[in-house]
This record gives sequence, C-alpha cells and structure tokens, in this order.
Amino acid sequence: MCRSVLPLLVTLSPALLLLLPDYTNTQEEHWKDYKYGRQQDSELPDKKEFCSWKCLLFTLQWPGAFCQSLHQPSVCLIPPNVNNWTIHGLWPQGVMNCCSCWPMFQSDVQELEAELNEHWPSLLKSQSSFHFWRDEWLKHGVCAACVEGMNSPLRYFQINLKLRAQFDIHKLLEDAHISPSCDRPYKLSEVQQALVPQLGEKLHIQCVTDVKEREVWFQVKVPLSHNLTVGCDHHGNTKPPPPHGHPCPPDTPFYYFPIDHQQPQTPCG
Repeated sequence: MCRSVLPLLVTLSPALLLLLPDYTNTQEEHWKDYKYGRQQDSELPDKKEFCSWKCLLFTLQWPGAFCQSLHQPSVCLIPPNVNNWTIHGLWPQGVMNCCSCWPMFQSDVQELEAELNEHWPSLLKSQSSFHFWRDEWLKHGVCAACVEGMNSPLRYFQINLKLRAQFDIHKLLEDAHISPSCDRPYKLSEVQQALVPQLGEKLHIQCVTDVKEREVWFQVKVPLSHNLTVGCDHHGNTKPPPPHGHPCPPDTPFYYFPIDHQQPQTPCG
C-alpha cells in the first residue's frame, strides 16, 4: 500500500504533504504489531465493549462422539493421526466477533501447523483445519487479544496448545481406569472424581444423545480466569456462548465411545 501512494506524494506541494498522515511509518508499525502482537490495548477498536470479559472457556472435544453432535453425521471425518482429545476453542465469555480488524493468514501459524493438525484438527469434510483455526481466531481470538500473552494469532494458538498439554484429559482418565468403550457406561461422579482435582469443580462435562437415545460424552469445558488460572465464577458476562451439547445427566450413565476412523458416525453400531 505504501509503495503505491509514494509516487503520487512527490507531485504534491510541501504544504499539502504536511496535512497527510505518514503512511510509511503507519504501515511499518502495523506489520510490526501484527507479527509480534499489539503493544497497547487502546489500538483495538471498541475496547470498552469487548475487553471487559473476565472469564474464558477452554473447550476440548472427544472425536469419538463428535459425529453424534452433528445434525448430519455423514459430514464428519476423523483424520488417521487423531486418537485423542482435540481442541475446540478458547472463548472469552460474553463477547464474540469483536471486530474484523485483524485477519489471519496461514503463515501466521506455519511453525505450529504440525501440532495444530494433531491437536486441533477440523473434523468436518467440508472444512480444512486452517479454515477452522481462522474461524476460531476471528470469532474468539480477536476478543482474547486484549491479553498480552494472546495478542497475535501465533500467541493465541500457542496458548491453546499449552493449555491442552496442561489439561491432559486422556492421562487423567487413564489413571482413573476410565477408557473408551461401547459396552461400559460411566457415571458422572466417576468422571468428576478423575478430572476435578486438576480441572476444577466448575468444569462442564457435556453429552449428546445419539440415534439410539444413548447419552454419549462429547466435550469438556474448563472455565479459566483472565490470567488463565483454573476456575472463574464472575457473573458479569451476559451473553452466553452458543450451545454445544448438554450437561451430562447426573443420574443416567453415559458412554465414552471409542474412535473409529473408518466409521466415525457409528463407532458402536
């Protein structure tokens, strides 16, 4: 942009030049901020509206039940390298789609791409993983950019990967002898006993109902405070997140389906 306007500027009078903004400096500063993160919250528009959030939800989903969460299960696809809990997103509460001021490009997360493909893949045939990541950044990441540690696409996705490593649900369940099964349902109290010590008592354990009316464990949401510590009970956010499943029933056992890459829609028939 700055190269295209410079030839025009040399033909203008010195008096008029004084009235024009310094496009060269502005552009250089913009790309410096874009690469390394915004240096000041005030650079983000509508700061008072979308930087007021206090809590986030870090959401992990189980691929073995993802297809059952869709209205059209046939559109899902589990990549062969995906055999564990995957990231759904990190969502500041009470805000969404804060602005269209911060686009994301594949080069922004190129150094993380191998990890993201394993831990944050798209499970939809019609959506590439990059498009999934970009949608999450535009919906939620831009809102999270008020926090210095998440103030660029690269930093936002780095934080997500660190949180996933920190909250190793698979290991916590394995240590409690809870493993995927088509035959053995689990009680909510069993899962809570395994996860609450590390994920906090405010975590959300969510299920979906499959075509056979079985309750199937689908997702875990971990409430985090502004500084990413576990647990957040601030009630100032008035806009609820979009629904994803429903709370697993306390009195009805639910299934923890295994992952079936060949038949992801019906891993247990």
